[in-house]
Amino acid sequence: MKNSTKFLTGVSMAIAMITTGCVTDPVTGEKKISKAAIGGVLGTGAGYLLGDLIGGRNSRTAEIVGAGIGAVAGAGVGYYMDQQEKKLRQQTAGTDVNVDRRGDEIFLDMPGDVTFALNSATVSSSAASVLNQVATTLKEYPSTYIDIYGHTDSSGSADYNQRLSEQRAMSVQSYLAGRGVQRQRMATMGYGETQLKCDEGTEEGRRCNRRVEIRITPVTQDDVNAVR
Repeated sequence: MKNSTKFLTGVSMAIAMITTGCVTDPVTGEKKISKAAIGGVLGTGAGYLLGDLIGGRNSRTAEIVGAGIGAVAGAGVGYYMDQQEKKLRQQTAGTDVNVDRRGDEIFLDMPGDVTFALNSATVSSSAASVLNQVATTLKEYPSTYIDIYGHTDSSGSADYNQRLSEQRAMSVQSYLAGRGVQRQRMATMGYGETQLKCDEGTEEGRRCNRRVEIRITPVTQDDVNAVR
């Protein structure tokens, strides 16, 4: 029921975006859906399950507090995340990794053909060089939760894709942990083929759907107070 409610909410948002995203052709007078609105609908459909932290905020915060990791005071959250975003953009410049800022959260979208070989859950050498830099910033700014999501395209069986997405997310977690990022900050989830964000009718679209996303969320003083 909970997931169904989230799905309906996502659909409602998509409909609203289509309705408000229409533009009028200055020549014909015909109303059309803008490219921005189409992109927003794809993003809404792909991301409607990503509302809460993996495993729940309170349980994750308790682990972080137990590990001696501090929180960010309310007024300083924006600046704290701004500095991380700046460094992450510098570190991923010239790669196919996309850095997306959403409020006080940062998302790293790592294409699967850059991160892993086909049908493999072993981090590739090209991805390793990027993750090495990402790990440096994550260690420099420790007051964050790190959620790692694995995704696949729809080729192959759903069961196989689910397992592969889970394995890839865990591989990225293990790699970051091996570079000094505390495991208490990290959690993983595989979505298999359930959150496609690009058209599966083309190879480019399938490559777009084979991805790992890293979500970086600030640990705030309010989070810490809620578990004390």
